[in-house]
Amino acid sequence: MDRENDMTIQAEQTVGEIAAASLAAVRVFEKHGIDFCCGGKRPLGETCRQMGIDAAALRAELEAALAGPKDSEKDWTTAPLAELVQYIQSKHHEYLKQELPRIHERLEKVMRVYGERGQAPPQELPQVYSALRQELEGHLQKEEMILFPFIEQNEAASRTGGAAPHSCFGTIRSPLRVMEAEHDSAGEALRKMRRLANDYVAPEYACNTYRAMLGGLHELEQDLHAHIHLENNILFPRALALETQQSVGATSA
Repeated sequence: MDRENDMTIQAEQTVGEIAAASLAAVRVFEKHGIDFCCGGKRPLGETCRQMGIDAAALRAELEAALAGPKDSEKDWTTAPLAELVQYIQSKHHEYLKQELPRIHERLEKVMRVYGERGQAPPQELPQVYSALRQELEGHLQKEEMILFPFIEQNEAASRTGGAAPHSCFGTIRSPLRVMEAEHDSAGEALRKMRRLANDYVAPEYACNTYRAMLGGLHELEQDLHAHIHLENNILFPRALALETQQSVGATSA
């Protein structure tokens, strides 16, 4: 069955499942301000009730989007896990490694210059950002050094019929829970920063550095939403399903 063109949206489906089907669905969720990454495990109907959105109208909009022309981006629900891991690292991890220090520098400058004039954003903004940056940098390290290599090796073993790789964490459920908890923490930080930065709308007196700082924070939010979506809604469930399948196969052998 074609994942996009033949898809009927049900209220009990989770937001993450729908978002994983197509970028078209992601764009609809973004339009309505629906959290499809950290909030991806909530059923669509429940999300609509909580946000006061007409569920029938949203389902119709999603189905229309899914029935449209296919997105050119790869279908990560079927691509090899190793390929998805490499994509996440090259696109999202490298982005964070480059942009986190740049945003920090702009934010420091804005707080210093505009603080002297009494026109700086709330002091809590750099505090929330610094905590987020520290958490993200540790998060990337854990994924690149431990979790991602295990997923790649496990997939390779499954493909060749070899033994599953040894891990320091037992079942993959353990590190996935940690990663998802850190994603939730990042999502909360993003919400706080958006509030503290006035929805990233620049004040009239803002200079180019101030505007670049706000633009960088907004871009960071968008990139992290896409990044967390790929992991929470696609990579992690698929990696867990693979391990479960291997466990069942080993038991029945």
